[in-house]
Amino acid sequence: MNVRSVAVDRVVDRFPAVRRIWTARAVGHRLLPLAIPLIVLIAWQCAASLRLLPVQILPPPLLVATTAIDLIRGGEIVDGLRVSLWRIGIGFAIGAGSGLVFGALLGLSRTVEAYCGLTFRLLAQIPSLGWLPILLLIFGLDETLKFVLIAKASFVPTVIATSESVKQIPTPFREVARVLQLPARSYLRRLVLPATIPGIFGGLRTALSHAWIALIVVEMLAATEGVGYTMVWGRTLFQIDIVIVGMAVIGLIGLAMDTGLARIEQRLQHWEARP
Repeated sequence: MNVRSVAVDRVVDRFPAVRRIWTARAVGHRLLPLAIPLIVLIAWQCAASLRLLPVQILPPPLLVATTAIDLIRGGEIVDGLRVSLWRIGIGFAIGAGSGLVFGALLGLSRTVEAYCGLTFRLLAQIPSLGWLPILLLIFGLDETLKFVLIAKASFVPTVIATSESVKQIPTPFREVARVLQLPARSYLRRLVLPATIPGIFGGLRTALSHAWIALIVVEMLAATEGVGYTMVWGRTLFQIDIVIVGMAVIGLIGLAMDTGLARIEQRLQHWEARP
């Protein structure tokens, strides 16, 4: 344990006033990320109260909160979110899973890199939504369109992160593994995984973010259900409060998914650290 932290703990335990100050500082530090959202909320309320914009364009926060409660009770948000999560679950599993395999092959095999590297980098430059017109012609408005677009959005970042992480494994480590003739399982567990987990999960978090954005956009353009469609429905009704609720749901769910992947990464790193 750190000597400085031990000394601080002793001082805090001995003096109640210091304990209260230290606790207040800790609570304040945890609440610090909420400062900017609170400022935005206050500015939003002030702008709505001063009628800087019409209510149809800038509804007050209380109206948005009431609309959110009504949408949750009515089931519109829950049903749309269930559909969206189903779509991104399937699409991301396909795209990220295949991206991990292809990225590992690209990083480990010079032959795969020689034959497929240039083509992959060329296709990776085309944005996921750039494929939407041709995918619409091929798949129409079916669910397959959403799955393919989400898979493509998550495939590219996963491949790049995985291949780069594998390539950055120090050469001396690879040489030692060859000299010791480590079995494939030990080679992956003792060398490849510990060296590549941070980079791979960084790519997976980026891939999930891209996939979530692609899903919302395709739901807004070519869907009849989902969170993205709910926002379009609100815009069609000229109810911006529904649109804002959809934006809030998208942000919160995206943050929750990113946090979940970060927690999984931490647990895997602890697991790899055990002898």
